[in-house]
Amino acid sequence: MNKINQIAWDDTVLPFQLDRSDIRGRVARLDGVLEHILSRHNYPAPVSALVAEVALLAALIGPTISLRWKLSLQVRGSGAIRTIAADYYAPATEGEPARIRAWASFDEARLDGRPPFEQIGEGYFAILIDQGQGTTPYQGITPLAGGSLSACAQTYFAQSEQLPTRFALTHGRSQMAGEAEHWRAGGVMLQTLPATPMSGSEGGSGEGGLIEAADILQGAESEDWNRANILLDTVEPLELIGPSLAPTDLLVRLFHEEAPRVFDPQRVEFGCSCTADRVRDTLSIYSAKDIGHMTTPEGIVTADCQFCGAHYEFDPKSLGFEATVDAEGNPIEPQDRAAE
Repeated sequence: MNKINQIAWDDTVLPFQLDRSDIRGRVARLDGVLEHILSRHNYPAPVSALVAEVALLAALIGPTISLRWKLSLQVRGSGAIRTIAADYYAPATEGEPARIRAWASFDEARLDGRPPFEQIGEGYFAILIDQGQGTTPYQGITPLAGGSLSACAQTYFAQSEQLPTRFALTHGRSQMAGEAEHWRAGGVMLQTLPATPMSGSEGGSGEGGLIEAADILQGAESEDWNRANILLDTVEPLELIGPSLAPTDLLVRLFHEEAPRVFDPQRVEFGCSCTADRVRDTLSIYSAKDIGHMTTPEGIVTADCQFCGAHYEFDPKSLGFEATVDAEGNPIEPQDRAAE
């Protein structure tokens, strides 16, 4: 514990296990990562709230999966807030930080005073797992229900994985003495394994027949799960968000009778995978005529990353499958284009 107590807890995810209940979990704190994500966009308050929530969910869910590359959370809706997305990139090597990015699109004219989740409208919540080149990405989808993105994530795990899961999340603007106000977020994730998988033909007790934890767990496992959730219900927002309370102390406050045991924390930082080459590859499917429609009056093609705000400018002659020059402006011979 001495090593863990010396860690700066901001922008970390701490795995733990409740030995008495055989329940696993994570405590996440986002500070600089969330500030980096939200400070690059002038989001209205309800949009910022949902971006903070999806970023925190990505931080909590990403380490629970044997991930070699990327986990993505995507929310699509018919309302004023059309898209919310976050990516979690697994550490390339042991000891390195994981990377998180998040973004949203919205119609500001349609935003109103309703709770943020209600302004997404009808749509879906999706988890995508990409293990890298040579693998087939996995995608699981659940409808938007339950009143929050965390409720949608809980439904996903119960419905698609039959893993009872619970999230307690909070986020907001925080200010410590002598510091500027900035974004912070914190949360706890609980998860257990079901003893007996449900039949695919069985309906659940949740909204619209969706499966919930009570439909999966029975007997002592159900009692353990309910007890852990009752204890988590007592958590205060300031305890989740910190920064004065260490995650280890939070676990003792909440679950001391459940024998909490912690493991090595995972650091997280803001990270975006966009590069000029990736943008160029994306545009490689277009013809010279298509590229012409994208060209500005100044004679360039521009692209902006929705996640990090990076701005790219290209010579239109270097883009598409009919490109006549390469990225450095060197002429491309016709046989070279055919080889590509």
